[in-house]
Amino acid sequence: MTCQETGNQATANRVTINEVGPRDGLQSQSRILPVAGRLRLIEALHGTGLARIEAGSFVSPKAVPAMAGTGSLLQSLPGRGEPGAAKVDYSVLVPNLKGYELAVEAGAESVTMVIYASETMARKNARMSMAEAERTAWQIIGLARDAGIEVIVIAAVSFGCPFEGEVPPGTLHGIAERFADADIHRLVLADTIGAANPAQVGDLLAPLAERHGVGLFGCHFHDTRAMALANVLAALQAGVRWFDSSIGGLGGCPFAPGASGNVATEDVAVMLQQMGFDTGIDFAALLAASDLATELTGTAPGGKVREWLRGQLGKTNQIASAMQACREDAK
Repeated sequence: MTCQETGNQATANRVTINEVGPRDGLQSQSRILPVAGRLRLIEALHGTGLARIEAGSFVSPKAVPAMAGTGSLLQSLPGRGEPGAAKVDYSVLVPNLKGYELAVEAGAESVTMVIYASETMARKNARMSMAEAERTAWQIIGLARDAGIEVIVIAAVSFGCPFEGEVPPGTLHGIAERFADADIHRLVLADTIGAANPAQVGDLLAPLAERHGVGLFGCHFHDTRAMALANVLAALQAGVRWFDSSIGGLGGCPFAPGASGNVATEDVAVMLQQMGFDTGIDFAALLAASDLATELTGTAPGGKVREWLRGQLGKTNQIASAMQACREDAK
């Protein structure tokens, strides 16, 4: 096996989990956390080995009160500028040029823009047309390129719209054509209301990956119809190696009727680990972060795997304690 083949194999085996709980997960909760509470959750997530965390958004606090104070939060993010600290890439959502400017002032190094796969969703969520949202995205991409800031583009309602129903695959093919050569880090196809099924995911992603390369794409799934993990699997089989997920299953879009929680980070991480993929996750720390999400919000359901994971970690701790006792007795 050549070095090139070894590198490709390592890349294929590595999956990036982009933790969106502190933004997408908290934005629709009935309990609005102060900046200090949001920072507690981010600090817990920072210790899990996650490589990426979506820390907040620069939307109007009148529209989304849960995201107020994101500028001050960015100044206190764990690991930034700390020698020897775990490397985590933080991103923030920006809805428009004003949001981008605020993010830059606060020191953001990565921003996420939302475009739309349906006209009605664009107008309901952003008060823009699909074309206007894309023009704004292009404007920000240009500014960010000059400033050395990373840009992630999310295509909302890629698999189904709460207002228009099924989204034609041609709409996503058109979006991919327009953004394939843009200077962006990822184009994330978002199942905003949890309408996707595994066959649909595979049928959409296979030709997109063949034409543009699978490295362009990520996926964002909600578990409204209990198919999020199956959809992750279908995307994995198509070659996707980037997935958004939310600690404890927090989430739901406040502007998309019927949207429920994101797929839980602990569920995705355990499935990937058992399939032999590398995520870099510390599962004890991840479980603690999931428990904290429930404590802070009172609503985070926790991943379906959470109690099983708790039991497995408990067994591991018992074995470690017994081995330590044996070592002490042998002295």
